[in-house]
Amino acid sequence: MPENKRVPKLNRTKTGKMMRSLFVYILVLFMGAGLTQAQVRFEAKVSKNKLGVNERLRVDFEMNQDGDNFNPPSFEGFRVVGGPNQAISNSYINGKRSYSKTYSYYLTPLKRGNFTIGQATIMIDGETYKTTPVQVEVTAAVERPSDGNNADYIASENVHLVASISNTNPYLNEAITVQYRLYVSNDVNLTRGFREIDTPKYADFWSQTISNRGNFTVYDGEYNGRTDYRYIIVQTTVLYPQKTGKLTIEPLTLDVPIDVETNKRDLFGRRLMTRVNKTISAGKRTIDVKPLPTNGRPENFNGAVGDFSFDVSADRTELDANEAMQLSVRVRGKGNLKLFDLPSVKLPSALEQYEPERNENVSTQADGMNGSISETYTIVPQFKGEYPIRPLNFSFFDPKSETYKTITSDEIVLKVLNGPVTNTSNTETAESGKSKVAVLNDDQFKYIKLNADLTAIESKDFFRSGLFWALLGGPFLLIPLFIVVGRKRRKRLMDVEGNKLRKADKLAKKYLSEAKRSMGDMANFYDSLERALHNYLKAKLAIETSDFSKERISALLAQKGVSAETVETFIAILKSCEIARYTPASNAAIQNDYDKAVKVISAIDKQLVL
Repeated sequence: MPENKRVPKLNRTKTGKMMRSLFVYILVLFMGAGLTQAQVRFEAKVSKNKLGVNERLRVDFEMNQDGDNFNPPSFEGFRVVGGPNQAISNSYINGKRSYSKTYSYYLTPLKRGNFTIGQATIMIDGETYKTTPVQVEVTAAVERPSDGNNADYIASENVHLVASISNTNPYLNEAITVQYRLYVSNDVNLTRGFREIDTPKYADFWSQTISNRGNFTVYDGEYNGRTDYRYIIVQTTVLYPQKTGKLTIEPLTLDVPIDVETNKRDLFGRRLMTRVNKTISAGKRTIDVKPLPTNGRPENFNGAVGDFSFDVSADRTELDANEAMQLSVRVRGKGNLKLFDLPSVKLPSALEQYEPERNENVSTQADGMNGSISETYTIVPQFKGEYPIRPLNFSFFDPKSETYKTITSDEIVLKVLNGPVTNTSNTETAESGKSKVAVLNDDQFKYIKLNADLTAIESKDFFRSGLFWALLGGPFLLIPLFIVVGRKRRKRLMDVEGNKLRKADKLAKKYLSEAKRSMGDMANFYDSLERALHNYLKAKLAIETSDFSKERISALLAQKGVSAETVETFIAILKSCEIARYTPASNAAIQNDYDKAVKVISAIDKQLVL
């Protein structure tokens, strides 16, 4: 019996220990679950940290507990093209609850540079939580963006900007044409409200852009073997390469609003459209520029490339001495007319020659420059006789035949019928410079007075005159004036801020003087204004601003201590200069831009830390 009583006692002890262990285990399990559930996670995720200016970025703000008052960041440097889209996931795995809530945004970059996706905030259980900022780099446009199968992706697959180049292997100074075509498939619709984001600079070319804004013609076209495309010509640019070798043509980048069909339908069964803004780029292109051949190059070749005619003409060949005549040297044809000099005229020494007046009647079409350039000399003969004007030679390179050609003008004989004669040959040229003139009469000297009618000046005692005492006492009277002026000058020199302001205003007016003179002509005004702003930065920062983007200029000014507001105003004026090439501007807008430029140059000069 005693043995039977011990056995149940041992079982109760073992069972009690097992129950206590199980209780402790369950308690620890619940405490761990409570700690895990109390750990709030709120973070920002991006689909990529580096993307092209024509790609799309997805930003997800994810949390593991539900909250209120979600506030997204401002997304500076981006445009929101989709979102916020909200997704909630609530699941149980092995008895454990898993919760996730996400706010998604779709963004497109507005420009190149480094940007920060700022902090988003949300309230969870009365506490405010913030995400960590995310750095994103926006590069130049990529050849093929990939953003997923959505409206924005459909738009990118059906709208393309192509740079069509007439000749990728031209000669130096031979015209080539870059035609920017916007191809659109029948699957989407395109509005005409697109704008330029990134404009090529054509650093190694002479360029002339022919804009088609407001006068678009729709053509049927083919893209990558698909014939269901149509296209418009956005702009045509004529280029004359100024360097040999491989040269890069920067891409043109546009911001284009595109209408894409959705799966939704209206009451009549028609598909509804959604509009997305797409940034598209033509991509970089490279051309290989050939040097002009050295074999057969004439000595008088002056850089003319194209197909030209040449002539020298006089408005008359018979006149009297001291009468004026006009001699014209003219080149007509197609080629780089604005990029070379005409042959100079050499005349006999008896013909007085004035500086020529240059006249350009040149139009730039899609195939290059056409027209004529001329230089007109005013010539006045001094003596009677016959004077030959020797023939002039004009040489040019014809890229079609790949040969040099030389045209020689006819000789012109100028007859001076009446006037004084010389005792030297009437054909003596200006090179000798030693001709002696024999005058037949003395009429040329009759203005000289030989008998002077002079009278003596009355003598007076200078030392007793009022002039003597005025000269003697005058300096003493001026001493107080010098003291007052000196004090004002020292006070002015000590006014550091005032001197900076006066110096800045003077500098602004110096750089903007040409723009002010051109205020009546919108195109010349904005061209002069842009050149003035770039020359100012070139002088102050010792940089070639044509090689820098607006983002680079902004960064340099910021590094030199210029305030963000001043930098923003400066960049805004540069953008106004670019926009004014394609859109008209009122006199009030021109005056406003000029006043802004004066103020911003003054502000930069005061703030600049060199």
